[in-house]
Amino acid sequence: MSAADGMLARAREERVLAPGSAVAVLVSGGRDSTCLLDLAARIAGADAVRALHVNYGLRGAASDADERHCAELCARLGVALEVHRPVRPASGNLQAWAREVRYREAYALAGGAHVATGHTATDQVETILYRLASSPSRRALLGMRPRDGRLVRPLLSFTREETAAYCRARGLSWREDETNASGAYARNRVRNELLPALRAIHPAAERNVLALAQVLRDESAVLDALVVDALDANGSVSLKALRELPAALRRLVVQRMADEAAGGFAPGAAGRADEVAALSERGTAMLDIGCGLRAVGEYGRLRIEPLAGVMERVVLEPVALTIPGNVSFGSVEVRCELAAPVPEPGVLDRGALGPELVVRSWRPGDRIAPLGLGGTKSLQDLFTAQRVPRLQRAEVPVVESGGEIVWVAGLATAERFKVTSATRQAVRLSCQTGPRSRSGPGRG
Repeated sequence: MSAADGMLARAREERVLAPGSAVAVLVSGGRDSTCLLDLAARIAGADAVRALHVNYGLRGAASDADERHCAELCARLGVALEVHRPVRPASGNLQAWAREVRYREAYALAGGAHVATGHTATDQVETILYRLASSPSRRALLGMRPRDGRLVRPLLSFTREETAAYCRARGLSWREDETNASGAYARNRVRNELLPALRAIHPAAERNVLALAQVLRDESAVLDALVVDALDANGSVSLKALRELPAALRRLVVQRMADEAAGGFAPGAAGRADEVAALSERGTAMLDIGCGLRAVGEYGRLRIEPLAGVMERVVLEPVALTIPGNVSFGSVEVRCELAAPVPEPGVLDRGALGPELVVRSWRPGDRIAPLGLGGTKSLQDLFTAQRVPRLQRAEVPVVESGGEIVWVAGLATAERFKVTSATRQAVRLSCQTGPRSRSGPGRG
């Protein structure tokens, strides 16, 4: 069996690429992406494959030669090619910009299909060593996965030498990027200096790094399950429970919550786990943890969210509520329905109300005389007593009649508007967010 047939058989067994499954392939023109495109066309079928080449124009005539090579390769394989020529930014991290551009264009080209890259086992070793040197985290040793959402890496079990052998066996030429030999980039120094040094220490150095990464990925699945068990259905945790976790698991829980809030990896969050766990359980406590994130403790529960908007108080515009009727107030629907005159929270004497109600956000200084209290209470004290998170208070519907607060959703009903033996007609106030009711009956 030839090198090409052997790789094809292994790639089919691994099933990262599947017959008839649409895939967008990133093609630079190098040996790895050339090998990948040919494998994709043979396994998925040429009609299911679309290729993307990004010509950054960074190497002048050589960049244009890369583009022509990719066009010829795609024509030979019967694969549709799209070329993107972005405008280079005047400043900033050039490599980060280039990466962002190619993945953005690839996902756009793929639609809902997979995006395939030509990362190999050799790239895997380089990635692990680079991350190990630059990022002190468990993630550094896990490396890349064959499948990461819609991103797939079909060559991750093959070395760069194997992809070259495949191309030679298939009669496929490739382009060499001369900048890969430059010591200006850290990844190149790992490839050209560190890896040869490791091979000199032990000839199986690369295989040993890959074997260790696989073991750690297997163990990572167990740790991830423990993290999920530590979090509730909303991805939150109490500060008390967080403090009681073993230190290692506490770090993983905080890292998971930070990653979710950031929409990606939030480096360094785990290192702030002990500080996060030490947040006060009284009222609201906040801690900036880096990466544009803030840990917020609200009455003993922890959440992590982006800094932008954390301190903003959302004030919703007042809306009129007819009797009977219903209105939308933010993400909530407030309802006013005719009801039997029963003495329950949220049920009001219709005769005591004006012709129309108003639904609004609470305001500093607002007060209500709740059922059975024998006096008034500020809404701020009411929220505090009922442990309503500060950032959610403005979204709690406050209903007033003639300028007087008659009901605070789910929290309080005003004494003066309660149903009595003299009540002839009553209304019930309730509110609902999606399928879950936040109606008047219950608290208040």
